[in-house]
Amino acid sequence: MLTLSDADFHRLYTYIKKNYGIDLGKKKQLIIGRLSNMLTARGYTSFTPYVDEIVSGKNSEMVTLMLNKLTTNYTYFMREEAHFKYLRETVLPNLAKTHARDHVLSIWSAGCSSGEEPYTISMYLNDYFGSQASAWDTRVLATDISQKILDTARNPSYQEESLSRIPASWKQKYFEKTNDGAYTVAPSIKRNVIFNTFNLMDPIRFKRPFDLIFCRNVMIYFDQPTKAALVQRFYQATVPGGYLFIGHSESLNKAECPYQYLMPAIYRRLR
Repeated sequence: MLTLSDADFHRLYTYIKKNYGIDLGKKKQLIIGRLSNMLTARGYTSFTPYVDEIVSGKNSEMVTLMLNKLTTNYTYFMREEAHFKYLRETVLPNLAKTHARDHVLSIWSAGCSSGEEPYTISMYLNDYFGSQASAWDTRVLATDISQKILDTARNPSYQEESLSRIPASWKQKYFEKTNDGAYTVAPSIKRNVIFNTFNLMDPIRFKRPFDLIFCRNVMIYFDQPTKAALVQRFYQATVPGGYLFIGHSESLNKAECPYQYLMPAIYRRLR
């Protein structure tokens, strides 16, 4: 395993935090453990030339690969099911009333990884609106910093274990089995998700403010000032009456949070 000097560690985590908000200042061993084999396989004999290339910012693919390895988060369909129960029973009825005239919902899955979250949201939307689904524009914006992971999400292949919480009727309706025994998402659900690259440290300037933002298990990598600043940007991008869902392992500082707390990991903009 390669060694990582304190100087190179400082250069690397400072670059990552400044550009991507991810705080790895206390994760030296994690960096060594997750990157050493890859660096050795690519012919590096130390971290120094690798860090040189990363901080130069010239190779975006190398940076996104590094970020994927350092922040990989196990995900699956219907993760944190209490969120989706609240979505179906409270959020969607409220939004359906609010948008009874224009029939347009604006939903964002921020930090969507390999697509399980936005596809789950889309399935709930389809199930809720039922025969009226085609009359509504419920397309979900799904963003991630990694173009590679988004390419995977656009043409997904999920293993059986990832679908373990999916009801049998939904599995039959919303998934198709592939020749290798994996599963892909039905075209109707796939069409309802729009994937785009986006760095959460950037200004949020989408065409419409959002009725609902999912940003779950992403802010665990941010320090408090970075997280607070991101929540403020989310708030400005949320319509009055709109919602923010975060991960159950995350929390927001009540003194700084502009949203109203509703229940664990669920917040609402009142005005």
